[in-house]
Amino acid sequence: MSFLAPAFLLGALAVALPVVFHLIRRTSKEKMTFSSLMFLQPTLPRLTRRNRLENIFLLFLRCLVLCFLALGFARPFFQKPMVNDPQAAAGQKIVLLVDTSASMRRQNLWSLALAKAEEILRNTSPADQVAVFTFDQRARLLAGFDQWTAMNAGERAALTGKQLAGLKPGWASTHLGSALLTAAEFFADTDPQGRTASVRRIVLITDLQEGSRLDGLQGYDWPRGIEVSIEPVKAALPTNAGLQWVVDAEDSAQAADPGVRVRVLNASGSRREQFQIRWEGVTGAAPLDVYVPPGQSRIVPEPALSTNAAADRLTLTGDDDDFDNALYLVQPKPERVNVLFLGDDAENDPAQMLYYVKRAFQQTRRQVVGVVALSAKLPLAASDAAGVTFVIVTGSLPRAQLEIVKKMLHDGVTVLVVMRDAREGEALSELAGASISCSEAQASGYAMFGQIDFEDPLFAPFADPRFSDFTKIHFWKHRRLDTGQLSRARTVARFDNGDAALVEILADKGRLFVLASGWQPSDSQLALSSKFVPLLYSMLELSGGVRSKLAQYHVGDEVDLAPLKSAQPLIVRKPDGSEVRLAIGEARFVQTELPGIYTVTSQQPLARFAVNLDASESRTAPLPVEEFMRLGVPMKMQEVEVAKQADQKRRLHNAELENQQKLWRWLIVASLVVLLMETCLAGWLTRRATNEAAI
Repeated sequence: MSFLAPAFLLGALAVALPVVFHLIRRTSKEKMTFSSLMFLQPTLPRLTRRNRLENIFLLFLRCLVLCFLALGFARPFFQKPMVNDPQAAAGQKIVLLVDTSASMRRQNLWSLALAKAEEILRNTSPADQVAVFTFDQRARLLAGFDQWTAMNAGERAALTGKQLAGLKPGWASTHLGSALLTAAEFFADTDPQGRTASVRRIVLITDLQEGSRLDGLQGYDWPRGIEVSIEPVKAALPTNAGLQWVVDAEDSAQAADPGVRVRVLNASGSRREQFQIRWEGVTGAAPLDVYVPPGQSRIVPEPALSTNAAADRLTLTGDDDDFDNALYLVQPKPERVNVLFLGDDAENDPAQMLYYVKRAFQQTRRQVVGVVALSAKLPLAASDAAGVTFVIVTGSLPRAQLEIVKKMLHDGVTVLVVMRDAREGEALSELAGASISCSEAQASGYAMFGQIDFEDPLFAPFADPRFSDFTKIHFWKHRRLDTGQLSRARTVARFDNGDAALVEILADKGRLFVLASGWQPSDSQLALSSKFVPLLYSMLELSGGVRSKLAQYHVGDEVDLAPLKSAQPLIVRKPDGSEVRLAIGEARFVQTELPGIYTVTSQQPLARFAVNLDASESRTAPLPVEEFMRLGVPMKMQEVEVAKQADQKRRLHNAELENQQKLWRWLIVASLVVLLMETCLAGWLTRRATNEAAI
């Protein structure tokens, strides 16, 4: 029998007091010496049998009433076993996520992670199901629920642990948020309703470093019944610092740029602040001392090299972990881009268009745009057109030049025709392949851009409201174009009077732009506005003249080898000496899993690019667990909370049993019956004593 309020049982102890007093009074311990009794033999006090039986029976009844009342208030009930959750017998479903990112290469973190994983696997019951994932930039399934179930129950932990022991951390960055979402989606795919397991748990084994990316966790709607527990592993030495190459913007990388700058990051909690940067493989190169407080970073120039000395690897010394202390650099060679200008303009005459084109394209450290100006009256040789990606035509062309430009247009070259005279409409029709009527628009004040398609790639860079104002550009003269007979023509900009200002015409592989006005001062203010240079560069980019350069990448990045323009299969040598052969026409290289210098050996001269560790891996300070709770991750409850929940469940079960049985009612009835008996007995004894006294 159990009690819902056992504290009331203490009230039953009160019935013992009269009994104790009664027993104490049976033998008197008080002694008094009296002179006349010194010669008598001592005898015990005599008690009458009648008085002792009568008092004990009444006392028994009254004590019984008190006991019944105490039991009733204690609310007794008969215990029954709790009905177990039917899903509890199904066991747990566990997804084990093991971090294999670059930061796990520190000290003994990987061995600690393996030990934790083996402990978790050993503690599973035969009814549990386990799936194992490893993750860095992406999650990889090592063993699924089906594989776990197919194994012998006694060998599951050992076999899965052996699979994990055969792995090692890689060099990729940590995408922790993506890994958690992959595990949650894995639960949803294998058991959408969560009916085959009592608990669905994600166990995360990681160094929980500050540089882990938690993308995607904010606002994610977690499936019900999933809980996440974190088993962190900690490095013995917290000091760590790393190197990062500072990438300059293309437009700021002038030819006179002093050189490479690097960022030195020191993890928060680090105990060291003094570091050195040096070139590897260069004799006599002086190291550079750098001071970086914990949790901060410093940008410094690369250490100086002697003239004609070359190096491609910088190293950092001074911290305890060297996994992120190497930085590989490959200086990209400036790319040559050829622009052909066909017209009779003078190069140094600010009243003509060539003057502004020459000054619009600036030479940078990574790009050299060469503008070759040819008179429209001179013959155009095939060698002049070789390597040209962008052609600007500002006047009428003879038939021979027109045919060459037309062929270039159909071969993929972008051509910009600037209409400075309505008589050039015939040549324009020849290039477009259809009749285009052209007439001089009536001059009445000035025209402006009244309608621009900012969704077109040409004007997309101006879509931001800060740059979309073209109203300050006035056009004094323009030509009126009629492209109604061209189905491939599209007007991307119009003047405020509705006339077409800039027309785009697609021709096979090439692209033909027609500007209805010139940018020289006699026609417009376009060349003097801030929009002129970006507009020309936008056309140059659409022509394919501006390509991404082979230079610096991170581990796991995809490298586009298309700028090499190779007609042969590409062979890439990795830093470990192995080679990867790409198929003919394939220009995507994705096997950048090692940091170092990669070389395309099938090219002459050899093409090289550097792959470095992501700088976020150098941020090894611990990430607070509260960050996961802030992002809504369903963390596993603490043991104290679990015990409280179990105790609350047991209390509810007992209350339900007591409410069903209600034994306290019978105890109250029994108390009333005993009281009635005691009253009757006491009255009878009193009447009998009165009668005896009267006799």
